[in-house]
Amino acid sequence: MSVLRSLLFFLILIVVTPPFTTLQILLCFWMPHRWRRMSVAPWVAMTNWLVKHLLGIKYELRGAENMPKDRAAVVLCKHQSAWETLILQELFPGILFVWKKELKLIPFFGWALAVTPSISIDRSAGKEAMKSLLEQGKLRLGQGYSIAIFPEGTRAAPGTQRRYKIGGAYLATETGAPVLPVALNSGEFWGKNSFLKEPGVVTVSIGPLIETAGLSADEVNSRAEAWIEGEMRRISPHLYESQKPAAQPAA
Repeated sequence: MSVLRSLLFFLILIVVTPPFTTLQILLCFWMPHRWRRMSVAPWVAMTNWLVKHLLGIKYELRGAENMPKDRAAVVLCKHQSAWETLILQELFPGILFVWKKELKLIPFFGWALAVTPSISIDRSAGKEAMKSLLEQGKLRLGQGYSIAIFPEGTRAAPGTQRRYKIGGAYLATETGAPVLPVALNSGEFWGKNSFLKEPGVVTVSIGPLIETAGLSADEVNSRAEAWIEGEMRRISPHLYESQKPAAQPAA
């Protein structure tokens, strides 16, 4: 059954995405940034409906009280699959993502991405990439957008951890924006580059805001990492049974 559901999900997206993104590009290229950002909302809503009702992947939200209601934040999120790029847009309407610029070369999806007010960086550019992140991020935070960054840079398999990069914490400390850490176990149902998706309930846990005033980027990054990785061991204890507990953030 999972194979059939996954195949149908794939076929629907293949049929729907090209005409939708083509129309979006034609109609939205010259629109104000907020209209361009919201132009993708129908496609995201449709895809999230398919994820929940066709694939059978639902989610349980913990820590909703920690979500800021009247201020933009830098959301540092665990990254295990493509699932979170969809659901974060449901949890934080209008949120922007930091993408690697080569994604814009993907037919239809990438082309549509290019006309939205996303944040595109060249990861190979070193200091220039950090400068670009700060310039674009400061502009978008000032416009009221929250920004989602995957600090590990790429998807990590369930039960594993990659090095947390400093970019998101640096953006937050340089702009004074708070950091919101998010842990989740989406990879247990939707694996990296996996055609097959399994039904289940993803746990999405949102941590307390980390106020960045008076902290260095390293301190903010360490606190976010400690909370996220500690929470991962509570969400998926079966994957960490043979590992030592993650360090907890300082009080």
